[in-house]
Amino acid sequence: MSETPALKPATLAVHAGRPPHEPDQPLNVPIVPASTYVAEGAKEYGRYTNDSWVAFEEALGALEGGRALAFASGQAAAATVLGLMDAESVVVAGQAYLGVVGQLADGESRRLFRTRLVDITDTEAVVAALDEDAALLWIETPTNPGMAVADLPALIAAAKQAGVRVLVDNTFATPLLQQPLALGADIVLHSASKFIAGHSDVVMGALVVAPDDELWQVFKGRRDLYGAIPGPFETWLALRGLRTLALRVERAAASAVTLTERLREHRAVDEVRYPGFGAMLAIVLPTAEAAERLTHGTALWVHATSLGGVESSFERRRRWAGESRDVPEGLVRLSVGIEDVDDLWADLSQALDNTL
Repeated sequence: MSETPALKPATLAVHAGRPPHEPDQPLNVPIVPASTYVAEGAKEYGRYTNDSWVAFEEALGALEGGRALAFASGQAAAATVLGLMDAESVVVAGQAYLGVVGQLADGESRRLFRTRLVDITDTEAVVAALDEDAALLWIETPTNPGMAVADLPALIAAAKQAGVRVLVDNTFATPLLQQPLALGADIVLHSASKFIAGHSDVVMGALVVAPDDELWQVFKGRRDLYGAIPGPFETWLALRGLRTLALRVERAAASAVTLTERLREHRAVDEVRYPGFGAMLAIVLPTAEAAERLTHGTALWVHATSLGGVESSFERRRRWAGESRDVPEGLVRLSVGIEDVDDLWADLSQALDNTL
């Protein structure tokens, strides 16, 4: 089947990356657990390609409007991008996932590049940071865990004018709710472990660039060289999860809106942070102790550090020593799953009552 731009994202998620519609063809690309291929063909060795990767990359690329590459993790994908920097490069970065913050600090400490941290919601400050030394603008929106939203069109336009490449971490929004390449971004990053795979059983990452961007070959060369590759079975699972992405995001986002409205009325909650779309939100409780009681007081909500699964999970982010001091001690990040919203609220509200 050939894909066309007219297909809606929900349809692409189901149909992209499938074998051709021919007699006796399977509906899904089979798992090929091969490290070695017979020589003198297009594949040669398992570090270079795999049928599962190709199918996953075709599907994710179609959703983002670009060309994708699968990686062993989101962190591996991030490291591949930062590996392009040199000692004179400045990475302008806003609030970001703790692991990425760690990579930025590590790279600067070893003088691999320089880092300039900004408030990604302060558009003027970000634009001012895009001077002649800037090589890359790293945008995460909504931010993890603060749920702040950047003005993507304005920031991307300013970076383009300054000759600065733009990376957008699209893990929280997913390509169903936000397509940065269409706005002019150069690179989209995903922790595919989260909403893309969607079932808390895969660690994977991905990068997506425009279909004709030479960066795809550069990133593939780095992946080949350093071996930052996912396994065939993990990739097959991620693609299987991606098939239901539209349904999961639609259900979870609708529940997130309902929960946001109810949380704003609960007297145990000081603040609710919801960006207006998606299945992620955060609440701020008065103290770390109250937040800990909440995260240990539920039956359905799972106390866990990851997100984007079919099950609802939450976490007090400041329990991690490296988390930004700008994150309140009592902030709890919530990842809304696909359970019945009234069951989720009953479980959450009783735990909130017990924090008072």
